[in-house]
Amino acid sequence: MRIYENLFIVKPDATEEEIDALIEQLSGHITKTGGTVDKVDKWGKRRLAYRVEKNREGFYVLLQFTAEANTVKEFERRLRVQDSVIKYLTVRIDETLKRIEKRRKEREKRAHRRPQPPAPQPSLAAQMMGGVGDGAAHAAPGVPAPAAPPVVPAAPPEHPAPGAPATPAAASTEPAAE
Repeated sequence: MRIYENLFIVKPDATEEEIDALIEQLSGHITKTGGTVDKVDKWGKRRLAYRVEKNREGFYVLLQFTAEANTVKEFERRLRVQDSVIKYLTVRIDETLKRIEKRRKEREKRAHRRPQPPAPQPSLAAQMMGGVGDGAAHAAPGVPAPAAPPVVPAAPPEHPAPGAPATPAAASTEPAAE
């Protein structure tokens, strides 16, 4: 038994009942010959990439099933003689699924072999301050701390001290003293 995916396109003027009846007929054939239908996915009406039998749209249906090779031959023959089916494609996917599963297991093995990074230790200054720091306490040992934000000079006072020369900006904003 092997796993297959079949995508077929039904004419856009077919009713929902006709499509359901076709799916039931094909699924019945698969189960009658000893296979199993794993997934039925109706994608709905979609635009075709190019015209097929004077149709610009089609109703897409995806079937995933497990069956023998001779069952697939009969399945495709039934699709070929259906007037409402304009295109179909059957692909064997069990090899692909095995390959994907093998890669997943290899990744898990590598992840278990890889040493886990140690938890970051707070610096001595952060420990003395009770865990409150400037953010540099959370840096890993041997890694330079992030740069401090640039220091912005304070703005000059708006009201100068008595006897200090007034700046032109301050002179224009203050009322004239008599």
